[in-house]
Amino acid sequence: MTTTRTALVTGASRGIGLRIARQLAEAGYALTLSARREAGLLEATTELRATGADVTPVVANLAAEEDLHRLVAAHTDRFHRLDLLVLNGGVGAQGSVADLPLKTYDLVLNVNLRAQFLLIQRTLPLLRAAAAATPERGAKIVALASITGVAGEQGLAAYGASKAGLISLCETVTLEESGNGVTATALSPGYVDTDMTAWKRDELDADAMLTTGDVAELVLAVSRLSAHAVVPNIVLTRAGGQLWRA
Repeated sequence: MTTTRTALVTGASRGIGLRIARQLAEAGYALTLSARREAGLLEATTELRATGADVTPVVANLAAEEDLHRLVAAHTDRFHRLDLLVLNGGVGAQGSVADLPLKTYDLVLNVNLRAQFLLIQRTLPLLRAAAAATPERGAKIVALASITGVAGEQGLAAYGASKAGLISLCETVTLEESGNGVTATALSPGYVDTDMTAWKRDELDADAMLTTGDVAELVLAVSRLSAHAVVPNIVLTRAGGQLWRA
């Protein structure tokens, strides 16, 4: 059984997830990385392994329950414990309450909330094992939510609802599992400069958005807290005249 700190990061082939994986690799974590597209995931794995990182790639679609079971099984077989679960993978969708197709709503809630619930549920034994091995540090879950889960945004009905649910889920996990040394933190940023926010470029310049590094630094900070400290939700807003808007 490994004594190296281990992390599982979803949505890790690009954007925020890849930046988090880089930061964790630099901090000495052994990594299980997942993404839906194999090519991007293998490219990220090659990059990180070139730095000396121990990386296990697993292609997984968060919308497919069997893929989630396979992802957790792969991490378990390789490491037998989990110090940090980073729930970064998700999907976005635009549409008002009046017009959003129910099929789209179901997909967003499935990927952004149901899949996160299942991953937490399946990895809890691994997280508890890591917390028992290092009780002073415990084990952490960090979930990428959104500021739209804190303050609603027009046109993001399903997305905001899924992220509000994720924030609540993190709070409940901490209430139920902190006695076992496992705590959960939601990160709720405004718009981050990634491929997923390309649709906003006509009205919002990339240099007005948050950076992937801003988010990754907070993940690393949470991972360094003692088991006595709990941060339920971190809201990360863009500089400017409005604090509670994406």
